[in-house]
Amino acid sequence: MSDGRAPESGGQTPVPGSKARVPGTEARVSGREARLLTLVLLAVCVLLVGPSAPGGAGSPPPEPVRDIVPNRVMTWNICNPCEESNVHRAAEIARFAPQVIGLQEACVRDVEQIREHLRSLHGLVYHVAYGPVLRDWSRCGGAPWRPGAYGQALLSAAPMTDVVNTEYSDGGSEDRGHLAVTTTVDGRSVRVINTHLAQRRQQPVRAAQIRELAAVVSRLDRAIVLGDFNSVPDAPELAPLWELAEDADPACRPSGTDTGTSTCETTTDWLTRFDYVFLRGGITALGHGVHQTRYSDHDLVHADLDTA
Repeated sequence: MSDGRAPESGGQTPVPGSKARVPGTEARVSGREARLLTLVLLAVCVLLVGPSAPGGAGSPPPEPVRDIVPNRVMTWNICNPCEESNVHRAAEIARFAPQVIGLQEACVRDVEQIREHLRSLHGLVYHVAYGPVLRDWSRCGGAPWRPGAYGQALLSAAPMTDVVNTEYSDGGSEDRGHLAVTTTVDGRSVRVINTHLAQRRQQPVRAAQIRELAAVVSRLDRAIVLGDFNSVPDAPELAPLWELAEDADPACRPSGTDTGTSTCETTTDWLTRFDYVFLRGGITALGHGVHQTRYSDHDLVHADLDTA
């Protein structure tokens, strides 16, 4: 269990049978008798143990409750439509127990379920802010006359204030936007922005979106800007943001800069770097990590921060 700031590592942050044969007398039974005996034993187990469904009355969490890491932030595009279980999505988040996580391609109903699973199955309690940009029945279900809301969401262990949800002037093939809140990371108040930019083949649209986003970020003394940017580090459209902030991975910079490298760790199934945690105003990363998952086409990206 974590009782404070994650350890300073300067790099990636680590994340935390066979049955013996029992001697005895062998009995010869028919197949029908064996099946009957199995059914009887299962019925006894149900009576003694009770229901096994998650959150059932009297059922303990499937893993030990752990503390939220107070200086950890994370971003994850959870993939929609991917028809993945929100139980599994919650379990992936609980592996790292971030103070703040930004989700993209998120339906409100999915986030509600993820949040409840984090509470009931993992003992992790989060506040939530939604940044819907459209309503889409094919993505998020709902009634035909009122489809479910889709966009960004932020979960934070601390309350969030000054919530602002902004749609970009041009979303590209579908509406896109950014969600900004003020919350607490590493014991200090900070502005956190979660965004999802236009699809990867729509570079001119992303360029305009980043100019709009950079105008917001430039007015902030300190900020954490995270999300799915659908742009590789060297993409020209990202330049305005690189001028204002640095990625939590100190080795990941545009190759044209003095500190730039081409060794940015990839964050998608198609082996590109699209997901970032940008830091502004003296906020520094003590550690970071990219974590593959079977439950999305994007990896989870986390950073442990010093916000002093």
